[in-house]
Amino acid sequence: MRLDKFLAECNQGTRSEVKVLLKSKRVTVNGVTENSGKRQINEFSDVVCLDEKKLTYQSLVYYMLNKPKDVITATEDSVQKTVLDLIDKKDRIKGLFPVGRLDKDTTGLVLLTNDGALAHNLLAPKKHVEKVYEAKIEGIVTEAEVELFSKPIELKNGEVTKPSRLVVRKVDEDAGISEIEITISEGKYHQIKRMFASTGMHVLELKRLKMGSLELDDRLDPGKYRALTQTEIKELKIRD
Repeated sequence: MRLDKFLAECNQGTRSEVKVLLKSKRVTVNGVTENSGKRQINEFSDVVCLDEKKLTYQSLVYYMLNKPKDVITATEDSVQKTVLDLIDKKDRIKGLFPVGRLDKDTTGLVLLTNDGALAHNLLAPKKHVEKVYEAKIEGIVTEAEVELFSKPIELKNGEVTKPSRLVVRKVDEDAGISEIEITISEGKYHQIKRMFASTGMHVLELKRLKMGSLELDDRLDPGKYRALTQTEIKELKIRD
């Protein structure tokens, strides 16, 4: 790999910005100052340093984000804050994108990666990857709804959902509020909200807890993220 490409892939700037770094004699390869971006290096075995700090090449990256409200699941937007805006510049590897979408007011687990093959396997309808959510519902959810959701549901526009698993966690009959957990294996537009709307109920809060084998780290505050562990990455790829 060319040195200038290596530096750019390590998120040290654009090709033109990298050229300035090299001319400033701030880059070394195996302890020797290098000012040519054309220099061929082995990105895995050669030691490349910027300002005496070693750079580590990562071809594929995986981050778990706890998405807060009022952030959109997109790579860029001229008006609204995106999930990528929550990622530090040093971690914003080229090609990074969110796997799937959460509504602007939905919170919780978002996986960000530049691994297109993994994203395809997690999102492909035929893979039936389960997503688990918790929600606060305006309305009293009963065993009738649990039974109803266990079968395909026809939404108001005629679309039909796959069966889901609904668990009632808590019911406040005085306030008319239910707390539930629901597991779905597809991702239709506003699906959970539309499923409850078909029963005359309204989703007040919605949070994603799990996607496939990946579970939201409860130590992550809203807006915070971390790299996936090797075990988490391996478990996600088992389905490939």
